[in-house]
Amino acid sequence: MLNNKSLLVAALATAISAPALATNGYAPHGVGIKSKSMGGVGIALPQDSIAAGLNPAGMVHVGNRFDIGGELFRPIRSATVSGNGVPGQSADGYYDASNKKIFFIPEFGYNRMLNDHMSVGVSVFGNGGMNTDFVSVMPLFSAPRLPNGQPNPFAERSGINLEQLFIAPSFSMKINEKHSIGIALNLVVQQFGAKGLQNFAAPAGTPFQTSAFPDKVTHNGDRDTSFGIGVRVGWLGQLTDRLSVGLTYQSKTSMSDFDDYKGLFAEEGGFDIPENYGIGFAFKATPKLTIAADILRINYESVTSISNPIGKLFEGKLLGTSDGPGFGWEDQTVYKLGVSYQYNNKLTLRAGWNHGDAPIPGSQTLFNVLAPATVEDHLTLGLTWALSPTRELTFSYMHAFENTINGENSIPANFGGGEADIRMYQDSFGIAFGMKM
Repeated sequence: MLNNKSLLVAALATAISAPALATNGYAPHGVGIKSKSMGGVGIALPQDSIAAGLNPAGMVHVGNRFDIGGELFRPIRSATVSGNGVPGQSADGYYDASNKKIFFIPEFGYNRMLNDHMSVGVSVFGNGGMNTDFVSVMPLFSAPRLPNGQPNPFAERSGINLEQLFIAPSFSMKINEKHSIGIALNLVVQQFGAKGLQNFAAPAGTPFQTSAFPDKVTHNGDRDTSFGIGVRVGWLGQLTDRLSVGLTYQSKTSMSDFDDYKGLFAEEGGFDIPENYGIGFAFKATPKLTIAADILRINYESVTSISNPIGKLFEGKLLGTSDGPGFGWEDQTVYKLGVSYQYNNKLTLRAGWNHGDAPIPGSQTLFNVLAPATVEDHLTLGLTWALSPTRELTFSYMHAFENTINGENSIPANFGGGEADIRMYQDSFGIAFGMKM
């Protein structure tokens, strides 16, 4: 017999130690390997015990089960600088930001039926993140030479790393045979680290000061930790014998500050998680074929450190202040489409498409060299193989097509002018084991 408590502890330990990166802005394209193989749909189509990450109302429909899995994620990110004239040197050139290429993203879920109409569960997953690790020194962020032209012994490769983990205990209840509601607490922990940003850490009182807290901008460790609590609520209704509709809403999550990086993020280290909400549809076209679609809105503009433009710096607002500069992101609407086909009693095939316009305007590419969330279109494939009536293996593959955001007056004259173009493409492969109990 499986020790469920030991499984939960092991899954949490694994998740907390692993980075999470993402594809819709810095949110994942789906939650759970089954969802990810169908373009990320799941608001109206719960398929496993990680479903609370999309719509907790679906948990009462998955029964007694647990799921554990992981995803190998390979984002290839880079930048090109042109027309730059930093005094005494130029940052022009191609920069590879993929010194680290492979990341592991774990997931875990457990659901228990209290009776025929109520369930409790917990879903654990990487909610998103950002990572860059430049192969060489990026002159825009870390000067490779001193004013006298000699090599700078303190120059360092630039990069950042943001990781977010959600632990979502949930309660779901059937109102009647056709409608259910659910609620999940989002217990969130996130970690951040930055290096090679010395150009933004000039001492206070100097003409080149850009941060209100220059000693809290860069190289203060890669494990500055922040905590927060939010909530996700949802409804799932079966409108006809073939059509189900779901609604989901996640509140903005106020996170504790990144104290070690309060000189980089607005509001003295604030980095809240934006609200999102969406609607989903699942249509059973035939007894074997299900077609699902989701529309999800992510309100990045509600978070100052994410949405404020770099131009705030040249209006006299220093990094780290209440209305300080940020990444300049816009809100994002994500469209997801997925199909599931039960080929026979053992094999279920899946495919999907996911599209969301990149949240980064061309004018904001300078800071986003560090966080090039450029991808827009994703193709996904997957399958589930039943090992027995109660045990199954699920596989998924995702390719996010390369997309470039070309800079438009993106590098201010203070940094030598010119343009920064950013690009990325991604691949991932996931596997999960599920068991009905």
